[in-house]
Amino acid sequence: MDNFAAIDFETANNERTSACSIGVVIVRGGEVVDEYYSLIHPEPDYYLYWNIKVHGITQQDTVDSPVFSEVWKEIAPKVEGLPLVAHNKAFDESCLKALFKTYCMDYPEYKFYCTYQASRKIKELPNHKLNTVADFLGFRDFDHHNALADAQACAYIAKHIL
Repeated sequence: MDNFAAIDFETANNERTSACSIGVVIVRGGEVVDEYYSLIHPEPDYYLYWNIKVHGITQQDTVDSPVFSEVWKEIAPKVEGLPLVAHNKAFDESCLKALFKTYCMDYPEYKFYCTYQASRKIKELPNHKLNTVADFLGFRDFDHHNALADAQACAYIAKHIL
């Protein structure tokens, strides 16, 4: 796969609409040509302790951040015509669809690919977590659970196994 957009969300709580950050990496011709990161004001706007413990983003970090519909206005032209790739697409795709619905936006039926599912073919791995797969393929020492760093790792994985 030479042309795609790797995407990753971090959420404030258990609601799929509570995206508090997004990372997107645009790959064209097999090369990274653009990257995008933004904090997002989540909906609903509350943070669970465990989510903060995972990604380190707090309510104070996103209080003045744009809502998803504003963020997506910047992303949409970058990903137009590209399939989306996520590590565990079930999570990221469900976040994206829930956010489009919450903000009454027309969902363009993005084609999604999953590096988690693809990585299950690699039998030498002890598990198929993003950081495990990335490390195995040579993408090491990234800021796991930072949405942009995770999208970068996903893009790297996708270029190697999709």
